[in-house]
Amino acid sequence: MKFDFGGYATKNNLKCSDGRTIKKDAFKEQDGTVVPLVWQHMHDSPDNILGHALLENRDDGVYAYCKFNDTPAGKNSKELVKHGDITALSIHANKLIQKGDDVLHGNMIEVSLVMAGANPGAMIDNLSFSHGDGSVVTDPTEALIFTGEKISTTDVEHADKTDKTGGEEKTMDEIFNTLTQEQKDVVYAMMAHALGGDEGGQGTDETKIEHSDEGGEKMKKNVFEGQEKEQKGTTLTHSQFTEILADAVKTGSLKDSILSHATTYGIENIDVLFPDAQTLSRDPEWLKRETGWVQGVLAAIHKSPFSRVKSVFADMDIATARAKGYVTGNEKKEVYFKAAKRVTTPTTVYVKQKLDRDDIIDIVDFDAVAMVRYQLRELLDEELARAALIGDGRDVTDPDKINEENIRPIWKDEDLYAVKEKLTTKTDYKAMVKEIALSGDRYKGSGLPTFYTTNAVHMNMLWIEDTTGRRIYESDATLCAAMGVRNIVEIPEIAGKVRVTTDNKNMELIGIKVNLTDYNFGADKGGQIASFDDFDIDFNQYKYLMEIRCSGALTKAKSAQIFEFEQVAG
Repeated sequence: MKFDFGGYATKNNLKCSDGRTIKKDAFKEQDGTVVPLVWQHMHDSPDNILGHALLENRDDGVYAYCKFNDTPAGKNSKELVKHGDITALSIHANKLIQKGDDVLHGNMIEVSLVMAGANPGAMIDNLSFSHGDGSVVTDPTEALIFTGEKISTTDVEHADKTDKTGGEEKTMDEIFNTLTQEQKDVVYAMMAHALGGDEGGQGTDETKIEHSDEGGEKMKKNVFEGQEKEQKGTTLTHSQFTEILADAVKTGSLKDSILSHATTYGIENIDVLFPDAQTLSRDPEWLKRETGWVQGVLAAIHKSPFSRVKSVFADMDIATARAKGYVTGNEKKEVYFKAAKRVTTPTTVYVKQKLDRDDIIDIVDFDAVAMVRYQLRELLDEELARAALIGDGRDVTDPDKINEENIRPIWKDEDLYAVKEKLTTKTDYKAMVKEIALSGDRYKGSGLPTFYTTNAVHMNMLWIEDTTGRRIYESDATLCAAMGVRNIVEIPEIAGKVRVTTDNKNMELIGIKVNLTDYNFGADKGGQIASFDDFDIDFNQYKYLMEIRCSGALTKAKSAQIFEFEQVAG
């Protein structure tokens, strides 16, 4: 595939102006992934998206193959790069994990075309965020990274690295039995030498492989025949090796079979054939829920520098609030409308972990403390996002439940804020799309909303076919236009969620339509996300705590629509 230009997004082992160093494979998990190509890290408008970049992890850094889109900004930037006016790349990365000054791991969000930086070498700037109270918080796990490398303006062709070998993997016995007897003899000799032959690999004159005049190779003498007595403890005889193979067939493991005969046959240096297993990555892989939606939700939610939030409404959408016609001689009547208000106060949400000091010292493959802090932040973010949309799912009697009067889930909010829409079907997705679209007049939120649903609902909508078998909606863009939403976001936690109404009806959640700028997270100064650690002398343990004290609620009337299907018994 051809790209417009290429360049290093990051370079390894460059000491940055702040003293940090990007280490090899810090971004290797993103090898082969595509990220947006952006102008100057500006995320406030889609006009700043110039195209995309395909990332390739190399021994000396991460290389980006960049392709411009056909937007005016993309075309203009392409000319600037061609002309040599823009020559530098930079990245925006988060979830940085460090050991000392070494950056070991990170997640690249985007690659940006940037004006040449003042620093001719590497430069890292941490991102700082201002709050309404005037305080500034710097996130050590998020940064802009500039390496100072020049980009290549020639066309770049990216090689296909796909493995095309295919086929099923053969067993060792199947591969070995494809060899000729002469080839097997050579393997026996190599095995015997590896398992403890003459030091230096020289062998005796009689066991050396010599070349014939014809240029081929032959064994002057079978090293396994007639040598058992004089070579015991240094080589394997043919009969001994046959016995080991026969035992391996029974046990299912050649390694276990050789190890069990090692003492009897004097086999040494087992690690030559069976070296210790090596991990593919420095950090352990986590088996966890799908959380790709979390950061998008938290980024969309409005934040305020105060935690006690009051909402006041005057309901003029009722019959008594209408203007009236006058008939001569009759009394003129006043207009009546309902006023409503509610106050949302904060609660504390926390996540806690502990590590034995002995384990921290013994773990040398990765920074265990940095990993724990990173995971604590992920868990806290996920819990806040879930609580805002659908609640934490715990029973009301559970002491760990997040109080829904303090962080109000949109799904369960009052009808004044979240309009409940009862769908007539949960399997006819064509009818479902139509019902969601026709309910748009009851949405009173800000701008275009987002539709949050499950992967099953999303895919079934996208694959609605007409009578000829053709897809009605060729892309998410056409589907979203038909539904009257900005985009569709999949949230696995929505699947199977059921609430019981006051009249004992079971309503199954299908999706939530809302613009999250109408939902507010409020935190007073000092109540923002904070981290604490302590050492317990009695138990020789380090303890880590991350918490936030905040409130959460919709602040605009009828700013969300809840689409549900009534479950009927039988």
